[in-house]
Amino acid sequence: MGGFRNMTNQPPVLAIVVPCYNESSILADSARTLSGKLDEMNRSGLVAASSTVLLVDDGSTDETWRIITDLHREAPGRFLGLRLAANRGHQAALLAGLMEAMGHADAVISIDADLQDDIAVMPEFVKEFQSGHDIVYGVRSDRTTDTFLKRTSAQCFYRLLAWMGVKTVYNHADYRLMSARALAALSEYREVNLYLRGLVPLIGFRQAIVTYRRKAAVRPTQYTLAKMLLLAWDGITSFSVRPIRMITLVGILALVCCIVLLGYVLYSKLFGYTVDGWTSLAAIVLFFSGVQLVSIGVIGEYIAKTYMEVKQRPRYLVSERLELCDKDVDRT
Repeated sequence: MGGFRNMTNQPPVLAIVVPCYNESSILADSARTLSGKLDEMNRSGLVAASSTVLLVDDGSTDETWRIITDLHREAPGRFLGLRLAANRGHQAALLAGLMEAMGHADAVISIDADLQDDIAVMPEFVKEFQSGHDIVYGVRSDRTTDTFLKRTSAQCFYRLLAWMGVKTVYNHADYRLMSARALAALSEYREVNLYLRGLVPLIGFRQAIVTYRRKAAVRPTQYTLAKMLLLAWDGITSFSVRPIRMITLVGILALVCCIVLLGYVLYSKLFGYTVDGWTSLAAIVLFFSGVQLVSIGVIGEYIAKTYMEVKQRPRYLVSERLELCDKDVDRT
């Protein structure tokens, strides 16, 4: 049986994991808002009083870690902190928080610090978990709050991943609930090139979807178009070999074209139709040179990822922890 096994009739301990990078302008308010949501769910009997908010500082250069430290000092039983030794990116920071929370929570919800994702549906996440689901995806019901460019790029992003054979949940980012069992399964995946949106669906177990409407951004997004394209490329090259197969197909088509052109050249030579063909020759050389360069680049990307995986360097290093004390633990 998956999900939460309520053997003691006690509500589950929930941890909310928040990756942070230079979030000093909003972090204190966001953290207290999440704490209030935990209090609300505790009063309704959905989660234990010992539920926590784990804030992960991804090598910020502003006052983010100081704010996390202050929050922990104010409420050590509610706010926990994890500081990475260097900036490793959103996915690594999120994974670090998930692995840290796995040891003291029955379930973990991940959410970005700007709280654009609607926290009002968190009780629905927990109810799905209590009904036996190990993974609950937060899926946007629409994208009316996005700009045209953001909406179009996001739709292209998901469609491209689907076409490339990458298993993802459409309109789902990293707002999700995972049970301790699902997190333990996730810890078995050792990829250095992280793309959690592709990894989590591979875990299996019982999964559910909760839809919500995302709030409009109150500040410029940190996920620029360039970062979105890079994330898409990481997802494709980490989970699909289709680009390599496309190169093979292009190679076969190129070979067929070459055979046809060779026949045309021989025919022209035999019947005396040869002319100065500089333009056609230059076009052919340029076209196939471009194809070869792109092909080498794609193959090189796969080789580079293999190179990174083989070295088995740590995905992140933790420099500081603000942990729970035994006296802070209360499951009532």
